[in-house]
Parts: sequence; structure tokens; C-alpha cells
Amino acid sequence: MKLLGIDDAGRGPVLGPMILAGVLIKPKEEKIIQSWGAKDSKLLTPKIRREIKEKIKQQFKYHIEITQPKEIDESSNLNYLEAIKTAKIINELTKNLNEKVKVIVDCPSVNIQAWSDDVQQLIKKPEIVQLSCEHKADFNHPVVSAASIIAKEKREDEIYKLKLQLKKNFGSGYPADPKTKEFIAKNFNNKKYKHIIRFSWKTVKKLIKAKNQEKLF
Repeated sequence: MKLLGIDDAGRGPVLGPMILAGVLIKPKEEKIIQSWGAKDSKLLTPKIRREIKEKIKQQFKYHIEITQPKEIDESSNLNYLEAIKTAKIINELTKNLNEKVKVIVDCPSVNIQAWSDDVQQLIKKPEIVQLSCEHKADFNHPVVSAASIIAKEKREDEIYKLKLQLKKNFGSGYPADPKTKEFIAKNFNNKKYKHIIRFSWKTVKKLIKAKNQEKLF
């Protein structure tokens, strides 16, 4: 029997990618993860999070799925897109396994059953997978906390790289961030930056509409 924890990072921002990560362990190894102080990545300082990330990567098998803004914009349903990415992680980390795997996912949807059904239909080896989708799984299960940390750190790395490449400090990428709002309002028409903006987000649509109205008057 193995345990596989899955969680996302960067689902809510208007800039940059969404990240999903999965970490595969033996059930008894959850105690090791707990001993490192792993918990929901939002509850950890960046320094502690980075330290735990390195320990996880050294000791356990993991897989990361990166979803760029363009793919998010082209998807008609973010929950289903996340179900596809979740199944990809499950399929990647179970492809060489014959033993049972309990998969615990921090569910992004309010409708746990419907979302679980979507994931279940995309699993390539359903005979070995026991799927459990829950709210607050990153808080309640150390293996999902580990996945949360890997996902959050990957998102941070991607944002850092984008800022370096573009030579722009666009803030955190979250809708409420004033730097992020200012960046979108000034640059939504600039081809150089289009690949990092989620144009399907209401926040972005409102900023573009307001900017266009300014030009009219």
C-alpha cells in the first residue's frame, strides 16, 4: 500500500501558472513528514517551506503539473481542467505500481462527489487506486501538506523566473494586489506580457473595460 497526496497552488491569481503537485510515500512515512513540521503551505514561512521542500524532493517520489494562463483561458471549466491535471499526476506516479495506492486530494470544488467522479473516470489503473477527495486535506493529511509545499514552492519559482525574464515586478499575481492591478491595467495590450495574464478572470476583464473607457473619454 502506498499513499499519494495531491494539492494545487496558484489557482486564484490572475497572473502566472497554476501548479499541481503529487507526493508518493509509504503510510508510515507520514510521521517523517510530520517531524519536519510540514503543514498547509500557507501556514509556513518561506524559509521553512523551502527547507521542507528540499527534504521531500530528496526522499520521496513526486510529480508536478504546470498549467499556463493560456490553457486556463481556453478551458471552459477550471474544476474539470484541475481534474485532468490531478489524473495526470495519479497516472504518472502509479504507472509502474501494482500495489494499492490511496490517493488523497485537496478538492478544489464545492461538489466533492461530482469532482471525484470526474477524476475517477480519467484514472488509467482504477483497480489499484482508492481515491479520496476532501476539503482541507492539506491541513489534515501530512502527505497532502507535502504536496502543498511542493506546489507552492514551484509556483514561487515560476513567478520569480517570470519577473527576471520580463524585468518587471508585477507583485504576487493575486487580484487584490495593487502592483498586480497596475501591471495588468498598463500592459494587457502588450504582446510581451500576454502569456502571463489570465484574460478569462473577471478582475482582468474589469480592468481592461475600465482602461478602455478611460481612452474613450
